[in-house]
Amino acid sequence: MSAPIPTSAAPLSNGVLIRRLLGLTWRYRLGCIKVLSIQLVLLTMGLAGLSLTGLGIDYIRHQVAPPAAPLVQPVPSPVPAQASPPVKAPGHMIDISMLPSTWTPTEVIALLAGIILLLALCRALLNYAYLISINILLQQQLVVDLRAVIYDKLQQLSFRFFDANSTGSIITRVTGDAQSVRMFLDQVLFQSVIMAVSFTVYLVYMLSLSPRLTVACLATTPLLVAMSLWFSKKIQPAYAQSRTLAEKLVQYLAESIQGIAVTKGFGREAENRAQFDAANRTVYTQQLGIFWRVSLFSPAVGIVTRINMIVLLSYGGWLVIRGQLPFGTGLFVFAGLLEQFSGQVNNIAGVVNSVQQSLIGARRVFEVMDAPVEVKSAPDAMPCPKLKGAVRFERVEFSYSGIDPVLRGINLDVAPGQCVAILGATGSGKSVLMSLIPRFYDVTAGRLLVDGIDVRHLHLDDLRRNIGLVFQESFLFSNTVAANIAFGHPDATPAQIEKAARIAAAHDFILQLPKGYDTVLGESGNTLSGGQRQRLAIARAVLLEPAILLLDDPTAAIDSETEHEIFEALDRAIAGRTTFIVAHRLSTLRRADFIIVMENGRIVQQGVHEELMRLPGPYRHVASLQLVDGGELEQLRPKEGAP
Repeated sequence: MSAPIPTSAAPLSNGVLIRRLLGLTWRYRLGCIKVLSIQLVLLTMGLAGLSLTGLGIDYIRHQVAPPAAPLVQPVPSPVPAQASPPVKAPGHMIDISMLPSTWTPTEVIALLAGIILLLALCRALLNYAYLISINILLQQQLVVDLRAVIYDKLQQLSFRFFDANSTGSIITRVTGDAQSVRMFLDQVLFQSVIMAVSFTVYLVYMLSLSPRLTVACLATTPLLVAMSLWFSKKIQPAYAQSRTLAEKLVQYLAESIQGIAVTKGFGREAENRAQFDAANRTVYTQQLGIFWRVSLFSPAVGIVTRINMIVLLSYGGWLVIRGQLPFGTGLFVFAGLLEQFSGQVNNIAGVVNSVQQSLIGARRVFEVMDAPVEVKSAPDAMPCPKLKGAVRFERVEFSYSGIDPVLRGINLDVAPGQCVAILGATGSGKSVLMSLIPRFYDVTAGRLLVDGIDVRHLHLDDLRRNIGLVFQESFLFSNTVAANIAFGHPDATPAQIEKAARIAAAHDFILQLPKGYDTVLGESGNTLSGGQRQRLAIARAVLLEPAILLLDDPTAAIDSETEHEIFEALDRAIAGRTTFIVAHRLSTLRRADFIIVMENGRIVQQGVHEELMRLPGPYRHVASLQLVDGGELEQLRPKEGAP
């Protein structure tokens, strides 16, 4: 069998990814505006509190030593003042010169302290509102909606996508990678807007206090930006490798859980633990390397930031001594602004790193969202609520890759109600042949018709509701017995469910379960025997009352006694339905109206059991190897005169 097709033609560029992420964010613009508005109010209140603190410091110094500390109050406004106004805080919140002259210094300080405390309380409430809003927006709306979109797309994709992608990879995309989009919105988009506004406000405010001091203190800013961009570029491959290693760990864990019976059966628990520990340690070591590099980068940025503070203390202190800059509303406020400004510069590295991480995950999310839906209903698809079950293959060919055919020139005509048995070695194309009927894949060439209509012209959901499926290993969900039987027909009544269970010879053992039809099964129905699971699968299929029944070797993994019980159920299920059954046992093959034998994707023999036993070929060879007992051997021997 050839390799499956890839999920996408070419990876998306970073520019395309960012545009698509912005488009996705636009759907939640009202929530984004709300969150950003709260942040802007918090920024304004923080500046007001800082200015009032500086005003209080200047007032205290003026009261303690008036001659040494004349009260000088620059206007904290984006436009430098032309004349010295009265002492007041930004935004004209308070003008000390307008306070009653009878007020004592203690009362003035108490007023300033009260306003600062009130601002702090308001900021605390707004911070709470911000955290609630951003978590509702990101975790409860964006991530939940995005996971739903990804899951919905997975339901639409053909088997080719699942052939090309491991279970661990798909799970990681739905869970971890969806969080990358959240990271883009929270740690990239919001932070970028907040940084841009903060840079502008801080810069204008600092320029209004002292243009020369601003230029001197921010001289190292280009160096900080360059360092942040360089570091983010160097660390990006490490983040990509971390995501790949984590996905491999999830994949190994999923396979280990699914194959636990094989592991225990071969006594490989210790080896599996060692392999998991090795994979886990690899993830740890790789992420530890990222941690060390980030930990070294932060102090380096901090050293450059301290240079700004040294310039502030030396040059700013000199301006204060010369009386060209007030201490509280000048140097103190400037120091707070510079600290905030430097902090935002430091955040550039975090934002760029978040961009890289979010783009890695977003690319994988969009790979799923962009994966082509190869099998879907045509715009003019015909509804088919009830089919008769006539199936015809006309020169059908199929290939996974479009190069190496898996099926070649299949011609087959099955009348409604006929039972067709399919025999062939592994890889001969049996399961693929049946998979084309419900359009799990579409034919590469030729036509597949049901009731004389090309299946590609029928409505996909209607087609599949007319087809019942029973696989070799029947999958059951962690739900009640009744819910499993009614999976394809959730509106079925208890009477309909019981009727299907009786047809499948499952009713009696269901009643013996602790809660009967309301018994909740374990994962994959592992609390039931193989025969019980198969009978529930048959009940699930016949409840649909399908016109076509597909049975993929349903008795291969069960014992002879259970096989007899399954056949009794199958005989009732097959009655009146067009049936395709993959089988290797003669007891199954003989029940069919006719048999087809497949080799290398072709039908090499066709006929009933007696006819095929008279002809040399793969059927007679396989049948002769099944030495069940003497009576069976006697029946298998060709009649006298036969070749």
